[in-house]
Amino acid sequence: LNLTQFLIDAISWHVRELLGIEEPLWSRSIALPYRDNLGLFLEHKAPTGAKADALTFSQFVQEAGLEPYYAQPCTVPPLNMLAI
Repeated sequence: LNLTQFLIDAISWHVRELLGIEEPLWSRSIALPYRDNLGLFLEHKAPTGAKADALTFSQFVQEAGLEPYYAQPCTVPPLNMLAI
């Protein structure tokens, strides 16, 4: 990995940690249960466009037939842990 890719990976890891979502593994078995709703929602919001911009979390959960998401208390690491 070059330095730029390392920094992108580190920033992505910290953002996922702050949001409390798991890393999307491409080798994940389809036999496993769905990932967390927030992670799935953010993947659907990633593409740009009017449809993605208009999509809301509750609308996504309803259309995808997922169980309602009840937010867990978010724990934010100390600032010195965020330094790269």
